[in-house]
Amino acid sequence: MDKVIITNNVCQQLTEVLREIKHDRLFLLCDTTTYSLCYPTIKDVEGISEATHIIIGGTDTHKNLDTIAKVWTEMGNGGGTRHSLMINLGGGMVTDLGGFAASTFKRGIPFINIPTTLLSMVDASVGGKTGINFNGLKNEIGVFNQPATVLIDTQFLRTLDYQNICSGYAEMLKHGLISDMKTFAELLSFDLNNVDYAHLAQMVSTSVEVKEHIVAEDPQEHGIRKALNLGHTVGHAFESFALQFENKPENPQGIHPVLHGYAVAWGLICELYLSCIKTGFPTNIMRQTVQFIKDSYGTLSVTCNDYPQLFELMTHDKKNTAGTINFTLLGGIGDIRINQTATKEEIYEMLDFFREG
Repeated sequence: MDKVIITNNVCQQLTEVLREIKHDRLFLLCDTTTYSLCYPTIKDVEGISEATHIIIGGTDTHKNLDTIAKVWTEMGNGGGTRHSLMINLGGGMVTDLGGFAASTFKRGIPFINIPTTLLSMVDASVGGKTGINFNGLKNEIGVFNQPATVLIDTQFLRTLDYQNICSGYAEMLKHGLISDMKTFAELLSFDLNNVDYAHLAQMVSTSVEVKEHIVAEDPQEHGIRKALNLGHTVGHAFESFALQFENKPENPQGIHPVLHGYAVAWGLICELYLSCIKTGFPTNIMRQTVQFIKDSYGTLSVTCNDYPQLFELMTHDKKNTAGTINFTLLGGIGDIRINQTATKEEIYEMLDFFREG
């Protein structure tokens, strides 16, 4: 299990970790945004200025083979060996791609994640999933590999805009749904338009604990770790569907690539609906959650004509077995039902609810 440190002094903690992990070369991976906004916070840590700085494009559209090849190339040109160390400073795209780069370079070197977005703090940087998008599918290529350390300092949250706060918050909503009513009720009452950063920092700690507990039980996602996929079977389909509209001249629906957390939030609407009709999830809590999501995240402009493509995208989900779409559903808050199935008709009905409910 990875070592997660929640701190108010990331520089001090990073200094200590760099002394603990012996290394011959140090690499620092950022995207253009985090290099500008977040690197200055750690630039005076001993050894950071001498590290090989690798800067990649921001946003999930760069989480691909071309970018990973660039990172491998710069690690090789920078004299990287099996005894080198990588620091990933950034959001989920950086920690996913950087973790994969470190896990495969020279058959694997240790890496440190310093998440700078809410999404990466509560989800991407913790748990050991690494990877890139491929062939139009989210996280299609990757490995399970735990970081040596994850350093979480919530001061970085002050660099985020509303959309990126919301994106990470969707994963926190998911963690609340799979834990307990007290945690979930606190999440539904939080004001995303007027962020109380001290309160948010406390909730981040709780959210990370939920994920750590589940990952510790099932590191390789053979069983209960599938709880963390609530909202993701449909969410990943929405995300891949929206990604195809990037730079597309004909786009009458006005669709554009969306942040991961927005797709997950919309996926939660769909999968809570399925939970109501298939596993007895309380309708009143579903309605309350749907309202919170619609107020905070808006919606995605899908039509009936898009259903076949969305269904096809769901068939590529990594949880599936023998072509059967598997969902993680709930019988109630904290009542997790993994490996649930639905007919094509039920899935289309679910998409009807998403559009009209």
